[in-house]
Formats: sequence, structure tokens, C-alpha cells
Amino acid sequence: MNSNSKTAKKLTLSIVAIVLLSLCLSITTFALIWSMVSVDNNLFQTGTVKINLNDGKPVIEEHEFLFEPGMTVKKDFFIENQSTWDVYYKLYLADIEGGLADVLEISIRHGDTVLFEGKANELIKENADAANDILKLNERRDLTMLFHFPEEAGNYAQNLYLSFTVCADAVQTKNNPNKLFD
Repeated sequence: MNSNSKTAKKLTLSIVAIVLLSLCLSITTFALIWSMVSVDNNLFQTGTVKINLNDGKPVIEEHEFLFEPGMTVKKDFFIENQSTWDVYYKLYLADIEGGLADVLEISIRHGDTVLFEGKANELIKENADAANDILKLNERRDLTMLFHFPEEAGNYAQNLYLSFTVCADAVQTKNNPNKLFD
């Protein structure tokens, strides 16, 4: 055999090997991409978080009470989980206006358990922590809000007012062990 014939044979074998390896690489790449893109019979759904806070009614009406030093007012309201899963929740005040925000002490309770407590201007979203319990799916929880006008407030709080909105935020418990509200 002459050297040109050997070189031609090696070149042909090299070209055939390159074509076969390229074909194998193409088939493997296609199979890998197909397995990543095609996932049969898997359905994904997102849940909804929906809270009913006292049917949208105010907990306390404007001009319902004329607060005096030493006076405590008890108002009942509810929170209901109408979501698709159990939720963590927090309650807070928004749209706070008036000088009584620094005076009036507010407490939100579930039975004997105090969920949130402080002056009106302290019970804002940024300070609110999640309640320590979980509101189960379709559960309605009856709560009580206590408004206390401290005796030591005296006359300096005369003619002051307080206006606010009671708000609730909720997040699903599923895949949220740290009670993160985003």
C-alpha cells in the first residue's frame, strides 16, 4: 500500500468518526432538552388569599362614644379566612389621624389572649407582627378590640379625636414557615 492510499483511508475514517460523534451529540442534546421542556401530566395552580374583616364594617363608628379619662370601650368584630389555604395574619391600623393616637390604648384580643396591644399610633403595619396562631381554611375568629382612655391623660386630651382604619394582611402558611409577609 502506498502512503497516499493510507492517508486517504485515515482521512475517510476520521471524517466518518466525526460525523458519527456529531450525530450522537446532536441526539443526546435533543433528548436532554426535550426531557427538560416536556413534563407531561403536571398541573400547577396558585392559591388565593382572601380575608373577610368584619364584612368591611368599621369596628367603632364615628361619634359612637365620647371618651373620658378612665373609660374603656369593648367592641367585637371578626376575621374570616376565605382563602384556598390556611393563613398567618396580622392586624394593624392605617390612616391614623388625630391627637388621641398618642393617648388612646388599644388592645386586640382573642378570648383572654392578647394578639396586639399599644397606643393607636404604635399599631401600624410596620410594627405589626403575625398573630401566633394560624387561621385555618374557612375559619371565622371572633375578636375583641378594647379602647382605653387612661385616667392620667386628664384634660390635656380634651377636644382631641382619633380616626383610623382597621386592616388585616394575610399570607398562606404553605411553604412559609417564617411567616414572611411580602
